[in-house]
Amino acid sequence: MSTAVKNLKFMALLAICQIIDKALDLESALESVLRVLSEELSMKRATVTLLDDGRNTLNINASYGLTPEEKRRGVYSLGEGVTGAIFQSGEPYFVPDISKEPLFLNKTGTRIVTKAKLSFLGVPIKLYGEPIGVLNVDRLFADDISPEEDIEFLSVVATLIAQFISLNRKIEEREEVLRAENTSLKYQISKESNGLYMVGTSTAMMDVQRQLQRVAPTKATVLLGESGVGKTLIARIIHQLSDRKEHPFIKVNCASIPENLLESELFGVDKGAYTGASHSRAGRFEEANRGTIFLDEVGELPLAVQAKLLRVIQEKEFERLGSARTRRTDVRIVTATNKDLEVLSRNGEFRPDLYYRLNVFPIRVPALRERKEDVPGLLNHFLNRMADEYGRPLAFTSEALDTLTMHDWPGNVREMENLLERLVIMADSDRIDSAMLAGFLKGPARDAALQAPTPAPPSLGNRSLSDVERQEIVAALERNGWIQYKAARDLGLTPRQMGYRVHKFSLEPLIAQGRASLRN
Repeated sequence: MSTAVKNLKFMALLAICQIIDKALDLESALESVLRVLSEELSMKRATVTLLDDGRNTLNINASYGLTPEEKRRGVYSLGEGVTGAIFQSGEPYFVPDISKEPLFLNKTGTRIVTKAKLSFLGVPIKLYGEPIGVLNVDRLFADDISPEEDIEFLSVVATLIAQFISLNRKIEEREEVLRAENTSLKYQISKESNGLYMVGTSTAMMDVQRQLQRVAPTKATVLLGESGVGKTLIARIIHQLSDRKEHPFIKVNCASIPENLLESELFGVDKGAYTGASHSRAGRFEEANRGTIFLDEVGELPLAVQAKLLRVIQEKEFERLGSARTRRTDVRIVTATNKDLEVLSRNGEFRPDLYYRLNVFPIRVPALRERKEDVPGLLNHFLNRMADEYGRPLAFTSEALDTLTMHDWPGNVREMENLLERLVIMADSDRIDSAMLAGFLKGPARDAALQAPTPAPPSLGNRSLSDVERQEIVAALERNGWIQYKAARDLGLTPRQMGYRVHKFSLEPLIAQGRASLRN
C-alpha cells in the first residue's frame, strides 16, 4: 500500500472516529461514516445492513449513494445473496466482478453493468463475536489497489460501527429506564398534589398502576375494558404521563353519536359535502393532533368508519368527508369497550386487523366486587370530594362502611360516585349510618342495612371488616413515614377522619414506634 493511500485511510478513520464520538442519532451517524468512505476513498454505494430481530431479515439501515426507494428494496433473508452469506458465515466476501457473480442479486437495482470492472466488498459487523449486520461497498479497482488491504480496512471500520451501535443501544436502554423512573415520579407527584391518580392499594390496582406507568411514555394503543371502572380517568392519566400532555386530550363516546354523523365528527367535513354542510369543520382527530384521543365504546363503530380508523393508525392519514385532500395527524389512541372485540371480529362485525391494532396493550381494571379492600378508601375519597363540592363535611359510621363494603357495586366506581352524591345531598346530619343507606341500596346490601345495627361486623375471608380497615390504615401510615396527614391524603380521608380511626384502633403507640425506628 502506498504512503498516499495509507494517509488517506488514516484520515478517513480519524474522520469516522470524530463522527462516532459526537453523534447520538444512529442512522445519521452511520450515513456520515459511509459518506466518508465514498468521498475520501472512492468506495461507492456504501451500505450498512443490520439484522431485524422482529422480522428475522437483514435490512439496509443506512446508505450513501442510494435513493430512499433503492434503500427500501434492500431487504434480505438470512443467507440470501452475498449479504446473507457474509452474515451467516461471519467472514468477509470479495466479488471481483459483479457481472460474473451469481450470488450478487442487485436487489436495490443500482448497479448497471458497464465496461469498467465493478467490484464488491463486504465485511461482517460483529458485536461480542456474533454478527449483527454487514458493511458493503462497491469499488472500481485499479491494478495497483489490493482488495485484501481494503477488506482489512473495512473490517476496522466495521468494528468501530459495532461499538457505536453498542453504545447507542446502551443509551437507549438507559433512556428507557430514566423514562420509566420519570413516569413513576410524575405519578407520585400527581398523587401527592391531589392531581390525577387512581385510588386503591389492592394488589390488582397496584398492577394496573404499574402497567399505566410502563405504557404511558410509549406510542402504543391501549384498550380498556369493563364499564364504570374509571376508564376516562385512566385515559387522562396515560395522557398526563406521556410527552403529549401539553397537547389536547379529546374524548369521543362513539355510542352517543348517530351513525350518519360519526364519520364527520371524527374526521371532519368540507363545505358542501352534504345538504346543510354550510362550512368546513375539523374533526376530532385533527383537534387531537400531537395529543391523545380517547374513543369510548369503540365497538359501536360501523365497518366503514373502522376502515378509516385503521388507516389513521397505520398511515396517520385521512380525508375529511367531501374532500379529496389527504390530511395527516399524529395522535395517541386509547380506546375502551364493553363488548368482546375478538368475538365481534370472528362474527364479521369488527375488522380483525383493526382489533389487533387496538389491542396492542390491553389493560383490564378489575371491578369493585373483585377488590373489596379498595372500597373503604374509594368511599372516603368520593365522600370528601362531594363534601367539598357541597360544603358539607360528612363521615360514615363503622356499620355503614361495613354495609357498603359488602355491596357488589354492579355499576362499579360510577355507581359509587352517584350514590355518594345523593347521600351528601339527602343527609340530615354529619354522620351517614346504615339506616340511611337502606333507601339507596338494592339487593343483599340493602337487607343488611335494614338490619343495622348488627352485633358484629361481617367477615371478609378470615378477617372482619374492622380488621381490614385497620390493616389499610396501618399500611397507609407505614407507606407515608407514619405521618398522619399524608396517610389520610393517601386514603382519601380528612386529617380529622384519620385521627378518629387512629384513636378507634389505638394506633398511637404503633405510630410512635414507627417514627422512632425511622429516626434510628
